[in-house]
Amino acid sequence: MYGLSDEEIAAIREGKFDGFTAAEVCLLRMADALAETPANVSDDLYSELRKHFSEEQLLELAANAALENYRARFNHLFDVGSDGLYRKGLHFKLHRVA
Repeated sequence: MYGLSDEEIAAIREGKFDGFTAAEVCLLRMADALAETPANVSDDLYSELRKHFSEEQLLELAANAALENYRARFNHLFDVGSDGLYRKGLHFKLHRVA
């Protein structure tokens, strides 16, 4: 299985990061900072991120966070609702290619 469990999603929504690794907490903090208006990733947070990720990895992670932020704001503006892909209790299995 991959992705987040229902419990992890609930914890993130409640701001409870106890069960996450230090790297995951940094990424969650970065995503929150990028969603602010204006976006502001502090030098301290960036330094903390660099302890866990290369600059190339951060470029890709930040681009993905920015894309999701753009998509969410676009959908909000045009009142685009959820397509129902996430449903509590739904689990995906990782399929490996032989």
